[in-house]
Amino acid sequence: MPVVPRVPPVLRGKTFRGSEAIANGVLTPNQLRGPAWRSIFRDVYVDASVPDTHRLRAVAAAGLLVPDAVVSGLSAAVLWGVDLAGPQDDVELTIAPTAHARRIPGVRVRRAQIAAAEIGRRSGTCLTAPALTAVRVASVLPSDEAVVAIDRMVVAGVVDLAAVRARAGAPGTPPRARAACARADGLAQSPQETRLRLLMRRHRLPEPVAQYVVLHEGRFVARVDFAWPELKVAVEYDGLWHAADDQFAKDRRRLNRLREAGWTVVFVTAADLRDPVRLIATIRAALER
Repeated sequence: MPVVPRVPPVLRGKTFRGSEAIANGVLTPNQLRGPAWRSIFRDVYVDASVPDTHRLRAVAAAGLLVPDAVVSGLSAAVLWGVDLAGPQDDVELTIAPTAHARRIPGVRVRRAQIAAAEIGRRSGTCLTAPALTAVRVASVLPSDEAVVAIDRMVVAGVVDLAAVRARAGAPGTPPRARAACARADGLAQSPQETRLRLLMRRHRLPEPVAQYVVLHEGRFVARVDFAWPELKVAVEYDGLWHAADDQFAKDRRRLNRLREAGWTVVFVTAADLRDPVRLIATIRAALER
């Protein structure tokens, strides 16, 4: 039978500095090199049974590598519960403008002044407050993806859109971040819905009403992703989850109710988003009819 690696209780499920564990006699160098541990940064290890996540790396980097740092950007968004970064993405930490920034593989350390009122705490770790996190995210992601990220944070209940826009209006905010915050609406139920809304706006379609509740003869019919109520036209993003057998049947019944109420529905898939010219032509034709 294979020998199960010994994991001292004090290190079970924990991140730790390998050099300190050896100096304190908890592990020997040979044990540290064994299969019980996984290296996540130089001299930083974790119990190998712990899943490798960006949250794990962000907490370890702030707690063990740069103790005076504040987790910021995409990494802070992850700690707030919105997964905008993966396990292999660099952790972003912010230190005071006068602090010394060290080069650490897997960690991006930036200097900036953060007011005490804009620092929160999660998982025992200091991180930027939600509104500042959203603005920082908007300044580092490409234009549309920045809007997607803000919408995700608002829909997740992490931050209020009004607070994000107010923070974006502060002096020193990059213009691209301010623009992204202005374009977010905090209503999309999926990233693809945000991308679809931005695509329709770029092609100068009439502005739809997002998350519109359709009523017919005073009774609820459906909530649609985008609607032009005066024309009784709706656009719905059709994600993979709609393909499930039970969901497919529900969707068909829902579509029948919308049609009975006199509505035209244009369904959009991921493939449609990859052919925007054809998609916009389809939506425009429905509006003109």
